[in-house]
Amino acid sequence: MSATESMTHAALHPSLSPEEAARLSRIRNIGVMAHIDAGKTTVTERILFLTGRTHRIGEVHHGEATMDYLEDERNRGITITSACTRCVWNGHKINLIDTPGHVDFTVEVERSLRVLDGAVAVFDGVAGVEAQSETVWRQADRYKVPRICFINKLDRTGADFDRAWETIGNRLGANAVRVQLPLGREKDFYGVVDLIHRRAWRFVEGSQGSELEEIEIPEEVRDLVEKRRTEMIERVVEVEDVLVEKFLEGEELTEEEIRGALRQATLLGHAVPVLCGSALHDKGVRFLMDAIVDYLPSPLDIGPAVGRDPRDENVEIVRAPSVEEPLTGLAFKTIADPNGDLTFVRVYSGVLRRGDVVLNPRTNRKERVGRLMLMHADKREAVDEVNAGQICAVVGFKNTVTGDTLSDPKAPVVMESMTFPEAVISMSIEPRSLKDRDRLSDALAHLTREDPSFRASVNPETDEMVVSGMGELHLEIILTRIQRDLGIPISVGEPKVAYRQTLRGPADVEARHIKQSGGHGQYAVVKVRFEPLTEGDEDLVFEDTITGGAVPRQYIPAVERGLREAAQTGGRLGWPFTGIRATLYDGKAHEVDSSELAFAAAGQLAFRMATENNLVILEPMMRLSVQAPEEYLGDVIGDLNSRRAEIEEIAVAGDLREVRGRVPMAEMFAYSSTLRSLTSGRGSFALEPLEYAPLPAGLAEKLLRDVQG
Repeated sequence: MSATESMTHAALHPSLSPEEAARLSRIRNIGVMAHIDAGKTTVTERILFLTGRTHRIGEVHHGEATMDYLEDERNRGITITSACTRCVWNGHKINLIDTPGHVDFTVEVERSLRVLDGAVAVFDGVAGVEAQSETVWRQADRYKVPRICFINKLDRTGADFDRAWETIGNRLGANAVRVQLPLGREKDFYGVVDLIHRRAWRFVEGSQGSELEEIEIPEEVRDLVEKRRTEMIERVVEVEDVLVEKFLEGEELTEEEIRGALRQATLLGHAVPVLCGSALHDKGVRFLMDAIVDYLPSPLDIGPAVGRDPRDENVEIVRAPSVEEPLTGLAFKTIADPNGDLTFVRVYSGVLRRGDVVLNPRTNRKERVGRLMLMHADKREAVDEVNAGQICAVVGFKNTVTGDTLSDPKAPVVMESMTFPEAVISMSIEPRSLKDRDRLSDALAHLTREDPSFRASVNPETDEMVVSGMGELHLEIILTRIQRDLGIPISVGEPKVAYRQTLRGPADVEARHIKQSGGHGQYAVVKVRFEPLTEGDEDLVFEDTITGGAVPRQYIPAVERGLREAAQTGGRLGWPFTGIRATLYDGKAHEVDSSELAFAAAGQLAFRMATENNLVILEPMMRLSVQAPEEYLGDVIGDLNSRRAEIEEIAVAGDLREVRGRVPMAEMFAYSSTLRSLTSGRGSFALEPLEYAPLPAGLAEKLLRDVQG
């Protein structure tokens, strides 16, 4: 730890002892993120091998990757669930999470980034920034996670380091700072130049990345090295006024000053260091490990954890990353298990011990820590305690789900939770045998605990089970698990789009729920003004402007509950409503016959009255990226136009063309087989949920006819 870092840490955390600060400064909690097939898992496998965590390299294409331990991951050669491991490099403990690249499993990236301090973004050296690259980058922006970039696969035909670097700046808006220069191109890629230290290295073939040979900087790139080094310094010195002055006056900055400025710029999100290599062929991963230690933050660098007092949300609570502070942790992942759920926890402050009783402020219930584990993919190592700054897994929690805070019962705190995207596709599901219905219900409950983006419900009118998710692959994996892993034979309906509804225009209604036929009756009258929301993504915003006690205060929450239930059930069409403001402004009550039940019913009636013949059907729109060779471009575009796609851009992606735009989810079922046919198997595509938009009138009328029979 440098003197500058020590001063910064002392200012951020004055209560920490030098020993505790030194321990925390040697921890890195990082994730590896990228578009599918950019090489995330291969990078992770090389890291585990180089750090001695594994003694052989597991290849993704052979189904042997350590981090892809699920059967579906190995069969398909993709990452489906984020996996956690740990290793040591240059005296630093690295907790590492390998995340999925397929958009259907983007929730895994979301919850990982929520608890990580830094991330490595991996890019394909041919394609550069791809569709899911943008998605995960925006997720990291949302949580202000510092990043470094690794441009991978530079030994592939068509790979171009500078072009891939440009896409990081152009498409992601990042201040991408090249700290290396590749030597050789494509299959002749043989080494790198370190721009900070002006040193060149050759990768030793056959050493599996463990050996490097220092060489003279080749004569033909020396001018380019100096040019790129000056560009690098220009992009990072702005973080320190002293260095700006020194640079402008033409003074030479020391290597230590450059590294310090680059670290500071990375931590502030001002710059993103860019490295290069080819993980599959063991090139460049050692330098990436050095960069993780040098530039990504420790728990000390991200500042204290900030939460709210569950008894008064206006009270802010700050917890330093110290073992001396009360316990504060965040549950960010659950693996459901009949023998006890496995809950992944990031410990922000205090110490989590086996046998401890902790408080979950959301449920206001206490949970006992049965066992504590450190994870290595699917392997578990039992420990007695885990200190602040670390990531672990807990066995024994019964009522804790993703996003819940865990705290010391004597010092409760609630940290900001996570938000997850709405499902865009659904299908009906039923057991082939009635005796399996309860087992299927239990299985679906387990799966929804594990995966916040997966939904399961029962249609109250048809008694039909409906499952919803982020895409066809997402539901396919879920259904495979139910049948293969849980042994429940099921029948599955055709995929359906998860439509939504909203108001066409404002409505002002008076709803009267009055039943008086002798004995204790029911009496509730509410006047509610409804209007479409023009911005924001909330389903229903409830406001109360009641004055003079027209509706007694104790009944107002019941009115809101009735409105929300009606919005969620979706009326006669069954699609949830979204984007509505409901203002309760008047009403009447009866001294004897009024009740919470009556006012909840009045709220439901008011909603039905407001939406009768006053609704718009919304369909999910997807962000689209299709890559195909140029000779197939015309056929691809023609097919997309027939699917109501709005094409926004056609770009060059290596030796391919990339079509970007937006398209309705309803038009993209089974698109993979169509694209394969159109491009002789050489095309690929990615979809990402974008927004809900009104369904064209003609299609809405047809849909209503189909739904209503």
